[in-house]
Amino acid sequence: MLKKVKFAAGFNKQSVPSALPGQWVDGDFVRFRYTAPEKIGGWEQLTVAQETLPGAARAQLAFTSLKGEKYTAIGTSQGLFLYYGEAFYDITPLDTAITGATFDTFASQNNVTVNKVGHGLEVGRYVTFTSVSPPAGYIASDFTTGAFEILTVPDADTFTIQMRVNAGSAASASGSASINPYVIVGPTIQTTGYGWGTYLWSDSTWGTERSTSNVTLDPGNWSLDNFGEVLVATIFNGKTFTWDAGATNPRTVRASTTTSGFSTSANPTASRFTLVSDRDRHLFHFGTETNIGAPSSQDPMFVRFSNQEDLNTYLPKATNTAGTFRLDTGNKITAALQGKDYIFVLTDSAAYVIQFVGPPFTFSVRQVGTHCGCIAQHAASYVNGAVYWMSSEGGFFMYDGTVKALPCLVEDFVFTTRNGDLGINYDAADVVYSSPNTLYTEVNWFYPKAGSEQIDRCVTYNYQENCWTTSSLDRTTYQDQGVFSEPYATDYDTTALPVFSEISGITNKYGASIYYCHEKGTDQVNSSGTTAIAAFIRSGDFDIDDGELFMSMKRFMPDYKFLVGNSKVTLFISDFPSDIQTGSPLGPFTITSTTEKVDTRARGRLLSLKIENDAAGQTWRYGSFRLDAQPDGRR
Repeated sequence: MLKKVKFAAGFNKQSVPSALPGQWVDGDFVRFRYTAPEKIGGWEQLTVAQETLPGAARAQLAFTSLKGEKYTAIGTSQGLFLYYGEAFYDITPLDTAITGATFDTFASQNNVTVNKVGHGLEVGRYVTFTSVSPPAGYIASDFTTGAFEILTVPDADTFTIQMRVNAGSAASASGSASINPYVIVGPTIQTTGYGWGTYLWSDSTWGTERSTSNVTLDPGNWSLDNFGEVLVATIFNGKTFTWDAGATNPRTVRASTTTSGFSTSANPTASRFTLVSDRDRHLFHFGTETNIGAPSSQDPMFVRFSNQEDLNTYLPKATNTAGTFRLDTGNKITAALQGKDYIFVLTDSAAYVIQFVGPPFTFSVRQVGTHCGCIAQHAASYVNGAVYWMSSEGGFFMYDGTVKALPCLVEDFVFTTRNGDLGINYDAADVVYSSPNTLYTEVNWFYPKAGSEQIDRCVTYNYQENCWTTSSLDRTTYQDQGVFSEPYATDYDTTALPVFSEISGITNKYGASIYYCHEKGTDQVNSSGTTAIAAFIRSGDFDIDDGELFMSMKRFMPDYKFLVGNSKVTLFISDFPSDIQTGSPLGPFTITSTTEKVDTRARGRLLSLKIENDAAGQTWRYGSFRLDAQPDGRR
């Protein structure tokens, strides 16, 4: 007789599979819709030339200019870039210019030595050149077109670059130029270091080497927001820059602190991150300086906001709305994001709501939660009228007027390392990234597991289905659909060579970030070709009469809502719960859209189900499972 086996939506990893009949316990690259599991959509690499960005992408923001031009700003550990019209553009701000450089060239070679006494630059830094008087064999545009990676630093007074063309002849100390280094963003991972230039500017005396490794370097990160069509970009623990999409030829202009009409030159010079208050248009600096221009005064709990409609005025006066305040619960502000009519701020232990009330107080600040801190700068998302975040104390929370813990049936898997299960690597948790995927009513958190320094896992909450899934999807940033019709996301390869024409002589020192359009087709498509997404889902054990009796199984009937191509079904049989990992499998059975039943002959107390596919061009949504089984004794 046929028995229909029903499964609840989502994964349950909080118990052993033998205790979870009627539930799914594991899977990869699957989601739930209408309570049924299905394979997630595919992804395709963006940009016509299949370019990749240097460094690890850590922030992403899509926006539209008043001209209707669609942009995505992407902040990496190496710079700030734009995606527009299927191509990347480099808008990384530049540091203070270094004047008076000369060049050594070598006949029929493209390596050039740059001479400048005490230049203070390091291997891997990117530089541009201006005010160029070219050495023999070159023209000025050979140096002023794009940027160059510093390949070696033989000594304190020289460094080498690679040109796009060979020199016609050798020359020594010839020509002249100004060197314009890229701003320093930070390392690709959290590190501990010592020496010159390892932390905040002016943190110690310039040229003073630290003798011990007692300085922790946070991963290079960005906060990105819009002031109208103007991009506001802040380096974590650094300066704030703007880029104006409405400027003349905007994609040829770099972000700066002196953007015409949108200067941030009077902004704090060390802030954890910034945010534009949408309705009232104030620029907030979180974890910022108590004395503007003095990075040593940075207080991780201090908040400063600008005058209304003014990005560059911070001195509070009776005639403006600029101001400051300090939060009192926690050690540092870890996240801030815009809600419907409020700014939601999280420290490492508490939650606050900031609302505009107008002069004389400008903003009200109230604490709405304790013991609910956020784990990382980008670990919170606002969607469907609520804020969702990953806690620094383990677990997930939401705010929809009140703060509440979010029940999670994969919590141990995400946060706890036990036996073979590897929970989150708390030492690398600063890179956690959260984003909604409103196409499928999901909130994703991408995080690194124990032993990993980079993101290699994802945990997903479906707020409509009220269920959880996990996967090996490893995206360092994720932008929900809206400006673009599909989500856009970045994947980081630590050893890949960036394919980015705007920087010459670029190496794989900092790896490369690939840009993908998601929910596109059924496969993963990039410069290497098309690869299948190996999706699977596995159930907990089900039995007859709580396992008291054996089952005699004759056949099963697969049921799919839709099936493109084939899928495989495997039945795992065991006599005792301890046999769960070694139970005898039946199959895999190849299932097509015309498969009506599969005949089997098997006997056991416990049975679990696995559905999978690993071939390109295939996808599915499962329906139900019917099994022809009858009791068959106790022995």
